[in-house]
Amino acid sequence: MFKILEKRNLAPNVFLLRIHAPRVAVAAQPGQFVIVIADERAERVPLTIANYDREEGWVDLVVQASGPSTTKLSQKEKGDELKDFVGPLGVPSDFTELSDEELKKQKYLFVGGGIGAAPVYPQVRYLSERGIHCDVIIGFKNKDAVIYEEEFKDLDCTLYVTTDDGSYGFNGMVTAKIDDLIENEGKSYDTCVAIGPMIMMKFVCLTTKKYDLHTIVSLNPIMVDGTGMCGACRVNIDGETKFACVHGPEFDGHKVDFDLAMKRQKQYMNVEKTKGQQVWRNA
Repeated sequence: MFKILEKRNLAPNVFLLRIHAPRVAVAAQPGQFVIVIADERAERVPLTIANYDREEGWVDLVVQASGPSTTKLSQKEKGDELKDFVGPLGVPSDFTELSDEELKKQKYLFVGGGIGAAPVYPQVRYLSERGIHCDVIIGFKNKDAVIYEEEFKDLDCTLYVTTDDGSYGFNGMVTAKIDDLIENEGKSYDTCVAIGPMIMMKFVCLTTKKYDLHTIVSLNPIMVDGTGMCGACRVNIDGETKFACVHGPEFDGHKVDFDLAMKRQKQYMNVEKTKGQQVWRNA
């Protein structure tokens, strides 16, 4: 069993869970994910790692209570235990293969949408610890939804917070801020890494394509099983079928067929609702 060491409410329906999982923490790399099962009646939930500490043996996850499985997980409290916590899974971020000298030659822009700001954090932290400065955009619907702002301030990065309604930070979506940085501030980048809702990543890629800016996206949102067995995370990458959980979760965003991926994502919505109702009736 895996004990919850800490629980924090970050925003409405968004919670941070710090899990004691030494074997996962010691092997974790930026970009990877875990599979979590809250209890014996819960479903598998794939979540991208939001932070980790190898010495203390913990892993942070950020959970948004949006369906029955994530709601059950978010209702756990400090001191409770999770039935299963498996990982790290997936392929680490490409930049973990580069030397510090190679990294210093690259200019990175990170874009996190909503709770996608959380898995962006360990990537920026990884670079910051190696003396690599980067720019970070995190976007939210409004001021109340902002998370991880203080955490990023402790890293070697320039942070830009955006809100769709203009209630805090830059007034507009993350794509508008990308345009602003490149066109108005004269910024240039070698790689953009975008993590967030599928629709956000799609439009980030449409924006960066205008600037011929290499863009990496994380396709964790379409996972179900997390091992490649169920086939739910099939995605078309430059005409080839890949599985997000075993070949990813990160891919070249300009090669992803987002329309097909989002269509596949929707086909499981009614199944999730039906199973969720059964779970609550049997709980």
